[in-house]
Amino acid sequence: MIRRLKRSVLALAVCLAVPAAMAADPVRIGIPVGLSGANSVVAPSVVQSAELAAEEINAKGGILGRPIVLEVADDGSGAAGAQKAFDSLLFQKKVDTLISMETSAARNAGLPIVSRGKKPYIYTSLYEGRSCNKYLYCNAPVPEQMVAPIVDQFMKKFGAKTFFLVGSDYAFGRGMLKFTREYIEKNGGKVVGDEYAPMDATDWTAIISKMRSSAPDAIVMSTAGGAPNVTLTKQFKAAGLKAHIGNLSVDEGTAKSMGADAEGTYITASYLTTLDSPKAKEFMAAMQKKFGANLKTPNDLSVPQYDAIYLYKAAVEKAGSFDSDAIIKALAEVSFDGPRGKVQMSKQRHAPLNMYLGQVQKDGSVKVIETFNNVDPGEQCPNLK
Repeated sequence: MIRRLKRSVLALAVCLAVPAAMAADPVRIGIPVGLSGANSVVAPSVVQSAELAAEEINAKGGILGRPIVLEVADDGSGAAGAQKAFDSLLFQKKVDTLISMETSAARNAGLPIVSRGKKPYIYTSLYEGRSCNKYLYCNAPVPEQMVAPIVDQFMKKFGAKTFFLVGSDYAFGRGMLKFTREYIEKNGGKVVGDEYAPMDATDWTAIISKMRSSAPDAIVMSTAGGAPNVTLTKQFKAAGLKAHIGNLSVDEGTAKSMGADAEGTYITASYLTTLDSPKAKEFMAAMQKKFGANLKTPNDLSVPQYDAIYLYKAAVEKAGSFDSDAIIKALAEVSFDGPRGKVQMSKQRHAPLNMYLGQVQKDGSVKVIETFNNVDPGEQCPNLK
């Protein structure tokens, strides 16, 4: 499957429809993403979202008259692969910008290369927050937007007092759960367990045993998006433990693949396929038309990719050029009204977002429990100008 996906990615520039009249040099958008490793479960949906955005923009004349070509590179979902992918995209493919959903380990490894390449980088993944770099913007959720809906549901609605936290042992898992612990304790709750496993962990037996011993009222998970979520959720379900479950990294596509194993899990997202706004419906219809039976479930790790390509387009057009410094300034000033509503990265390189508390159903679908409008990302990069 991964081999076939990589072959299709290599042919991506050919597959995108570019009007014959657009003879100008293309705008090359680099997409380093985890086609292998932890993110391989969600990466195909990210690529599809990018393909749709590029096709739509090209059909309307491209960006300043130049057609978009996507350059996709496998970052292996980790640091070593990201260094190779970023270097290849920036210095061999000569991309004009980087736009992608990645693990925090991949993002952190790639940022020094972005600084050398001096190109805008829009990060489209929910993450632990406070990643600050002259060239970096983020249009996806951070802990300030994700944690409160889940913890408040457990404490205020269900009376939960004790919590067990489990995450992947890297920046994302530890960062998300550090914020979660602080929020729980600030609101009178108690953390009775705090455990981490490697990003590629597949055996959660020891941690599940500690969960059983501590008997928490609720468990909050923050594992690397994709494969680790699947294995942890499956093994937790098989263990028969009874506790409210919240997951800060399960996207709707992964929930769909887990089905009944994830039933009852609470998630927060800035996008769900069940949103009934006109823009959300238009997006889903366009995705279904383009990909048909091959459509991967759009989700909160892929739809920000679609939004970001349009935000980049808007910034270039506002700047009136492809000059990096001009585009970086403009990225804070432009907005895009898409499937998630209006998105503008105006708060210290991050975006206020509409957020949704959802609960996974038996068939893997996600039911919206509560809506939170225009949630502020809080202090992220106050010293970055």
